[in-house]
Amino acid sequence: MNLYNLLYISNVDLLILGITNTAILLLGIVVFLNNRKSITNKTFLLVSISATLYGITNHINYQLDSPQLVLWAIRIVIFFAVWYSFFLFQLFYVFPKNELKFSKTYRTILIPLVIFTSFLTLTPFIFPRLAVFAPSGQVSTPATGPGVILFAPLIIYLVGIGMFLLFRKTVKAVGIERRQLQFVFTGALITYTFIIIFNLIFPIVLKNTFLVSLAPIFTLPFILFTAYAILRYGLLNIKVIATEILTFILAIVTLVEVLFAQDLKILIFRIILFAAVLGFGILLIRSVQKEVRQREQLQRLTDDLARANAELKRLDKAKSEFVSIASHQLRTPLTAIKGYISLMLEEAYGKLDEKIRDPISKVYESNERLIRLVNDLLSISRIESGKMKLELGETDILDLIKSVVDELGIKANEKKLKLIVQRPKTLLSLLNIDKEKVRNVLLNIVDNAIRYTDKGSVTIKIEQVIDNVRITVSDTGAGMTEEVIGNLFESFSRGQAGMQRWTEGAGLGLYIAKKFIEMHKGRIWAESEGKGQGSTFFVELPRK
Repeated sequence: MNLYNLLYISNVDLLILGITNTAILLLGIVVFLNNRKSITNKTFLLVSISATLYGITNHINYQLDSPQLVLWAIRIVIFFAVWYSFFLFQLFYVFPKNELKFSKTYRTILIPLVIFTSFLTLTPFIFPRLAVFAPSGQVSTPATGPGVILFAPLIIYLVGIGMFLLFRKTVKAVGIERRQLQFVFTGALITYTFIIIFNLIFPIVLKNTFLVSLAPIFTLPFILFTAYAILRYGLLNIKVIATEILTFILAIVTLVEVLFAQDLKILIFRIILFAAVLGFGILLIRSVQKEVRQREQLQRLTDDLARANAELKRLDKAKSEFVSIASHQLRTPLTAIKGYISLMLEEAYGKLDEKIRDPISKVYESNERLIRLVNDLLSISRIESGKMKLELGETDILDLIKSVVDELGIKANEKKLKLIVQRPKTLLSLLNIDKEKVRNVLLNIVDNAIRYTDKGSVTIKIEQVIDNVRITVSDTGAGMTEEVIGNLFESFSRGQAGMQRWTEGAGLGLYIAKKFIEMHKGRIWAESEGKGQGSTFFVELPRK
């Protein structure tokens, strides 16, 4: 028989062999690539490889026309049958763990016994000669030797104990894993039954090897039931499954082209094409698996972020509640302290010695700062909890600015600063606003301008911009960098004056000011040309 006649076999059993082995090998590679470090995935790949080699050599052995070649082919078939049975046993032994340390008995007794028996099958001790030599296309019958006494019990042991382990795991499993194992166990039971009957009992006991040629069909139940478990219970992502199916179909189409080639050159070309399609298909599946894993990892990170965000919101709410309770508890004694110190400074309890007046005045100022801080904390707590409400009313913005200037005029005079108000000749100055909150905003901005300006002036300008009233507060003070401006309206943020940082206050005023203006559907922002160039704050409020 020449090479072409050996390769050109177009009968049905070869087509079944090609389809079955392509499916087994493809599934084995896909599972292995899904997790290369898993002992279960590695063993499944070894199962698929040994099953493929077993099927191919089993088919070749009854296509040969030389008794010596047929005898050696049968020995090679049995050689792969030993390893196929062992790797199936190991798969059931390790499944579904990713890591497993094999016992000493497994490593020192079972594995050496399997190795010895597998190589014994290649010697005359198991099949010394052919009892019946059949013509090409039919299965020959070998004569059995004394080595069968070792070979047969080992195969039965591997099959029996392997099925027992799988059955025990199936019984102990729960939920989806149990349903998966049930399908795998059923497929394995059918496959093992066929193999024992038609590849062991019939050839050795009954001396009938007719059905050995159908060995590829025996592995189909295991593949089909496992595939159904994958599709039914989602062991693999649907995109991976779709890619596997597409690759399998392309591989089968090219395989059919190989089987029906009429010329040696075309046959070789189609074999190369089949190998290329299978190789590129595996790479495609691997790429899709990688994409799926990345998406799953991204989804896990997204879920973790969502949980962390929910926890952060819970903690933030707890923080706001704590601040609110603490501030309420602090404000009462601070207000009492303020009242008593005021009475002392007003000499309601008698004449106050001048040596004591100055320290008490400083205590009063410190108490005032604490009261402002507590009020700011309460405001933030109410804003963040959504409890801060606007009390809208018609307010003359010019009168409101005048009251701010009157209150801060003394402070400006102490620093010898000019406090200038620029008013337009015509301005619709009545606004529907929360008077106290807007006044708080303007007080904060003008007070900061005075605080950070050592000489020069602070100018307050009022103008109408389309449907808004814009209030501009400009100073000739320390100025700000872009970095400072970017963080200016954040909570607990403070600006810088020259090289010194202002330490009075908690950096909450501008944050609260921004929230108050946003509640009015307005805008607030700041600009500066840099350090030493002064700063300008803008507040825009809608007229309606």
